[in-house]
Amino acid sequence: MAGKLRMGMVGGGPGAFIGPVHRMAAELDGKIELVAGAFSQTAERSRAAGESFAIDPARAYASYQQMIEGERKRPDCIDFVVIATPNHLHLPVAAAALEAGIPVMSDKPATATYDEALELEAVVANARLPYGLTHTYAGYAMVREARAICAAGKFGAIRKVATEYFQGWMSKPIETTGHKQAAWRADPAQNGMGGSIGDIGTHAFHLLEYVSGLKVTSINAMLRSVVPGRRLDDDCNAFLRMSNGATGTLACSQVAAGEQNEMRLRIYGENGSLEWRQTDPNRLIVKWLDGPEEIHHAAAGYLSSDARAVARVPAGHPEGYIEAFAVLYREFADALTAWKQGKDNPLPLTLPGIEAGVRGMRFIERTIESNRKQAWVEF
Repeated sequence: MAGKLRMGMVGGGPGAFIGPVHRMAAELDGKIELVAGAFSQTAERSRAAGESFAIDPARAYASYQQMIEGERKRPDCIDFVVIATPNHLHLPVAAAALEAGIPVMSDKPATATYDEALELEAVVANARLPYGLTHTYAGYAMVREARAICAAGKFGAIRKVATEYFQGWMSKPIETTGHKQAAWRADPAQNGMGGSIGDIGTHAFHLLEYVSGLKVTSINAMLRSVVPGRRLDDDCNAFLRMSNGATGTLACSQVAAGEQNEMRLRIYGENGSLEWRQTDPNRLIVKWLDGPEEIHHAAAGYLSSDARAVARVPAGHPEGYIEAFAVLYREFADALTAWKQGKDNPLPLTLPGIEAGVRGMRFIERTIESNRKQAWVEF
């Protein structure tokens, strides 16, 4: 449609979870339209996905290489590529698109390994094109509010941080039963060397740094593969040291039976603290040392400008996962439009990019190294 940015998707075909989420989120605000894709590893399945997305059959390609080559020849070439594949394809797809002059929005983690992340960082720097990373939880209004509270120093010096992300869906060896989503996540060749730490631990790690404004400087981690025969970790517990001297904990697990998507962040300062949970995303709990407990609600007029900017509906009308995902796409679309008008890569600080991607992969690499040494390691 006229005026909309044209999106090409790699991955997200039949049986995928995250591909349809990317499409729904990207199109929610009316700024983006999915027009092309290489949705699967076979031409037939890619065509079938294209039909389900109601795109022109001529723009459902058999491979990402064909998509990039074919789209570059069109007068209505795609404006950017979204990557919704298993992790081992993130670097080659992103590099091919960027080197062809096409901006990129990628699912996390940025790559399969830390060395690949450094390689991608160099590609992004050389291309000077917008590159975004969908750390979804950064799009929630109350995460933006928590970030603003910490940035304003309302709690005084931050002393302790704690983040956790628990799921139970891999409590059994479902990767051996033909479960597509579990199979690639349990395969080092497709997922990289981080299991639960790559899939959900990177989210917890990013959220902690994103909200607190602090950086992890060292880590002491224990990884486990609880399910017999599983080749990658499915459980992690880690101690953290932060850049201001604060201490912290990070826990993630995909064998926490009964949990669905329990993500929680707590930050404690001299004068007060906050707590946010993904299962109750429209509320932020703020507690004071010498004052009453507060509950901040999404879309309320008293929130920070960053939190108010991402609200679409009045207070009391809850927004959730798709809407948070869509916030990142809206920010990327606005940045991409500005870039097309001549501005030099104007990505907002609120949108995760290549720096977050590199730090996320460093988190995986350092966690594995700490577990191997059974000791603290510098970040």
